[in-house]
Amino acid sequence: MVTRRRWMKTAAAYASGSLLAGGLAGGLSRQASGAAAPAAGPATGTGGAGLPNVLILMADDATYSDLPLWGGKNVKTPHLDRLASEGLTFNQAYMAMSMCVPCRTELHTGLYPMRSGCCWNHSPALPGTRSTPHFLGPLGYRVGIAGKVHVNPRRCFPFEDVPGVEGNSVSPTAKFDPAPLRAFMARDARQPFCLTVALVLPHVVWTVGDPSHFKPKEFDLPAYLVDTPQMRTDFARYLAEIEVLDQQVGGVLKALEESGQADRTLVLFTSEQGAQIPACKWTNYDQGIHTGLVARWPGRVKPGRRTDALVQYADILPTLLDAAGADPTKENFDGTSFLPVLLGARDEHRRYVYFMHNNVPEGPRYPIRSVRDRRYHYIRNLLPDEIYIEKHVMGLEEHNPYWLTWMFATESDPHAYAMVRRYMRRPAEELYDTQADPDELKNLAGDPNLTEVQARLSAELDRWMKAQNDPGADLDTHEVHQRRNQEARQYQKTGKVPGR
Repeated sequence: MVTRRRWMKTAAAYASGSLLAGGLAGGLSRQASGAAAPAAGPATGTGGAGLPNVLILMADDATYSDLPLWGGKNVKTPHLDRLASEGLTFNQAYMAMSMCVPCRTELHTGLYPMRSGCCWNHSPALPGTRSTPHFLGPLGYRVGIAGKVHVNPRRCFPFEDVPGVEGNSVSPTAKFDPAPLRAFMARDARQPFCLTVALVLPHVVWTVGDPSHFKPKEFDLPAYLVDTPQMRTDFARYLAEIEVLDQQVGGVLKALEESGQADRTLVLFTSEQGAQIPACKWTNYDQGIHTGLVARWPGRVKPGRRTDALVQYADILPTLLDAAGADPTKENFDGTSFLPVLLGARDEHRRYVYFMHNNVPEGPRYPIRSVRDRRYHYIRNLLPDEIYIEKHVMGLEEHNPYWLTWMFATESDPHAYAMVRRYMRRPAEELYDTQADPDELKNLAGDPNLTEVQARLSAELDRWMKAQNDPGADLDTHEVHQRRNQEARQYQKTGKVPGR
């Protein structure tokens, strides 16, 4: 049998026709059994009213530091602020890849990209991968998703589709009707639910909301942006979508209250990855892979608290199982439960969080890997002699008109040149002190005072890549990406796991 581990054994397997569809890493184990999602009937025994409901609210491309909860100064989010006042705010929550499909796959599977198989944007999970419905369904939950799904194949993510929320992230509008959400939550008080409401704001095209009341000339622009009139205008459009995001979050929370289920519901809000702006989405910089995370659970999570515990998207599904009374350690997750952090029993969870980037199909290959602890972030650019190109940011003027103004400004503005160069030309290694330099503008790699820190993080990154069977640069190719897509289409059609 061709196992996932053998499939990843050598880089030569990728370019050759020997890449049999067995997967990327690990082995077809408990987590990836290929089983269909069981029907979820009313919970019995310790289930039913004894299990918490789960409501996950997801933004779409909202840079965490643009939100007031994490220091944003240019927009107000009263509904998010209220949610945080009633729960726990995470200062250091992350995802392994700052792209829509891989990060959502990580959240719903508890796996890093290498083990889920979703190592590129718009790529499928490995055949047989199991997700939230497979784990919560047997506990009696009905598991639904509304809005932007962005995970596939469906056999791996058999959510109940809940209408009412726009699912197209580049739609010029953002349809929102909370009635179907309320109906799903109130359907049967005897049966717990898990509902993901994946909103499409503030993903480009930044046409939702009213930017006219902002005063772009008065913005406090982040230091990693280039200050041009077009950038300020586009930033206002982006902030207008954050305002609507906050309104829709408020609408979902109101629907939860009206359903009568709020007091027994664990609510999680996540800002997802950073915005479609250089140094945010599609990068391993902190503004991309850092997510805003808030948890509210009446009677269980003490309100108005903050924590510096390091957590990652892969930890969320194990935490949900733990909250429901199941033992997540019996499953083959990459993440671990941070339930003790939620309940106030601990203020630490991980020592390290881990990240990867494969640029295909969003541009030419430009693989990146990185690791960080609470303070320092070590980045390794695996092909530093190449230039970084992200085709959407740099090539679609209708979505990102500001980019040409950045380029034009480089002739006379040293900061503009530095930011464009930082985006396109990167050294082999980068090291940042995120406490002193949260925008990661001063590369400390090679600093003799940080030799031990750099060596420690570099060794930890090597360890993680080896444990994940990550071949590095050889993964970031069109051939591997296309082969994975073919494998997923075949699995969705036949239901058979290749190589088994």
